[in-house]
Amino acid sequence: MDGFSMRIPEAVCLGASLTLSGICFYLYRKSRTTVDKLDDAPHFPIDRNLNDILKVTPGACLQYVVIEGAVQPVGETLVSHFHKEITGVLQKYLLRQQRLVWNPFSRTWTDSEKITLQRMNEVPFVLVGSDQTAVKVLCPVQASGTHMEIIHEKFHQVNYSLGDIVGQYLTGEKLKGQLETEEMLKVGKTLTGVGELIMDTDGSLNLRPPSNSSHYFLSIMDFDTLKQEQKDMVLWWKMVAIASVVVGAAVVFSVGWRYYKHLKHRRNLEQARKEFERLTAEASGAPPAGAADDLVENACIICLSNQRNCILLDCGHVCCCFSCYQSLPRHLCPICRQDIRRVVPLYHV
Repeated sequence: MDGFSMRIPEAVCLGASLTLSGICFYLYRKSRTTVDKLDDAPHFPIDRNLNDILKVTPGACLQYVVIEGAVQPVGETLVSHFHKEITGVLQKYLLRQQRLVWNPFSRTWTDSEKITLQRMNEVPFVLVGSDQTAVKVLCPVQASGTHMEIIHEKFHQVNYSLGDIVGQYLTGEKLKGQLETEEMLKVGKTLTGVGELIMDTDGSLNLRPPSNSSHYFLSIMDFDTLKQEQKDMVLWWKMVAIASVVVGAAVVFSVGWRYYKHLKHRRNLEQARKEFERLTAEASGAPPAGAADDLVENACIICLSNQRNCILLDCGHVCCCFSCYQSLPRHLCPICRQDIRRVVPLYHV
């Protein structure tokens, strides 16, 4: 592609589009696989029949199943720091600092958040069915899904002094305050678990992360809502991937269209050169004046090697050869800088 190259913004945009499309497609396929596995996962109630099913299953293991039961602790429970009447088995405390940061490009203050303190507590717990059959939940922190609810949320606003206000404008940061939240998985809450169900040698049932790398879910939502949430995620990644592909295709089309116009311009220049040489040859009966090898007094003012062999109109200046005229970045006369509307051959007698 002589004389043609991709512009830096086009290359950056195309590279970003391809990268984002690949990442989104990977996440789409991963989410799609998760939804397919959820569709195929059998749904078992927690009762005595679950023990009988596992006894006749090879390895006493069901790789990917869905169960629902009430949360009950194994031993002591966790008590909320702010509501002593609320007990649970999982507890998460967060302290987040909220600030406004000055953006010099957009000339606005933008929100920023930073976690200053995070604490996670857990105690062993089981899911209990209708007939008091229990399934112990292993590694709950590794599970995806909404398995805790906010039971306390309070925003502590900061009071500013005059010195603080001046310092904020100098540093470009405004401290809004701190948001304090406490989340907990309450005792007695109905929990949906999706994972690998196994029976230990002592006959106890355990739910754990799947050994085949499938997604492990614990959610306080019902199974249908959990599955719909994953389907919405699939649709989201699909739309982002399609949008990225469309942007990349638009960049490729833009580059291709520009290359087509570049080739068309070169073709027109070549046709004009051949027509000029034909007219010159017909008029003089000899090779075009620009093909002479010897130096002459009326040499082209641009290349200083070819003979002046064209007249630039409308100004009428004779100052260059036709090859140099075609090489001009803009069709302006080198002498008077007027627009060149057309070019006619100069015949030497």
